[in-house]
Amino acid sequence: MTAPISAADVNQPTLQPAAPAGRRMSLPVLLLVIAGGLALTSIVRLITGADGITNVSQMSTALQLAVPIGLAGLGGLWAERAGVVNIGLEGMMILGTWFGAWAGFQWGPWTGVLVGIIGGCLGGLLHAFVTVTFNVNHIVSGVAINILALGATRYLAPLAFEGHQGGSAKQSPPVESLGHFTVPGLSDALRDLNAKGWFFLSDIAGLLGGLVTNVSWLTLIAVALVPATWWILWRTAFGLRLRSCGENPVAAESLGVNVYKYKYLAVIISGGLAGLGGAFLSIVANPFYLEGQVSGRGFIGLAAMIFGNWMPGGLALGAGLFGYTDSLNLRGGSENVHALLLLGALLLIIGAIWQLVRKKYVAAAITAVIGGLVFAWYAGTNEVPNQVVSATPYVITLVVLALSAQRLRMPKADGLPYRKGQGK
Repeated sequence: MTAPISAADVNQPTLQPAAPAGRRMSLPVLLLVIAGGLALTSIVRLITGADGITNVSQMSTALQLAVPIGLAGLGGLWAERAGVVNIGLEGMMILGTWFGAWAGFQWGPWTGVLVGIIGGCLGGLLHAFVTVTFNVNHIVSGVAINILALGATRYLAPLAFEGHQGGSAKQSPPVESLGHFTVPGLSDALRDLNAKGWFFLSDIAGLLGGLVTNVSWLTLIAVALVPATWWILWRTAFGLRLRSCGENPVAAESLGVNVYKYKYLAVIISGGLAGLGGAFLSIVANPFYLEGQVSGRGFIGLAAMIFGNWMPGGLALGAGLFGYTDSLNLRGGSENVHALLLLGALLLIIGAIWQLVRKKYVAAAITAVIGGLVFAWYAGTNEVPNQVVSATPYVITLVVLALSAQRLRMPKADGLPYRKGQGK
């Protein structure tokens, strides 16, 4: 629960508010869980022979695919911590892809990144104007922005891109690369260790190797935005005021906080982060805008935010998970997903044992039955259909949200209507 806010808390610019308390994993426990997950994955790799599930190339691709999802999730976090539900993240990412590519092929990739952020901010400004000023239902506004962004970019693409070399009605001309970096020496050492196929050590080498091999400079910026968001929202007076608008805007207003201003700022920043995720897709992930390239990542980013319990660290873990499952489409998809069926079965069995220890017998029985069915699917087949591979990121999204639903705690005033002076 968030601590009560006093007038001194809100108005003191040097305040260092404490991070939110609650039932959260400590860092040692979290690291132990991650290590256990890696060990279990290593066992599955050794049993199945699917070395691709933890190799350097797989992890590098996963990181690249996690970045736009994570940026969309950060955008949702900023908006919802101020009390505004942002279903329009998908549309703001679409605007970021179009604006980023449009400016990028003409004036360079970094200009494209900046203009892509501006494009997302425009979507955020519109969402804030409709929801904060006119108090329109947040879901309705977000869906409308998604439709508007899709229609606007579909109309503008032929006008902007046709007639240029490499451009068409659905694709922009290519954008120059922002550049990549590889840590010399360390990258090769980790790749060699990963290739040895040793238990656990090779899997850790694959994970770390993906973080230091062919990494875009924009990826570094995106990763840095996660701790920066945490610091701003939980370690500054500005962040405390913004979060108070999402917890109790009436109380915040009574203490002198301009609630409208903070909601506007939060939603515009939210749109800018989503726009940056879109620009990443059209400049880094692909060096061009392509109609439909966002492909639901805005919604998956929203799911990552919910999985992370409206916290930056948990959001980053969720984005990494969804990025990893998305990368299976690109590298050894059928073989790797088939191996992950065994991993899923083992996790379900472990979950059933945990439920049994906690004396939740019905939940334990259901979990064990599902785990048995997944194992039977793995044992009775040699590969999975391509349709299953393509659907894996979305299935994982639904499963993770279903399993984490009981521990979620959204901001109290998230999505609720608010009018200036309503507490008087």
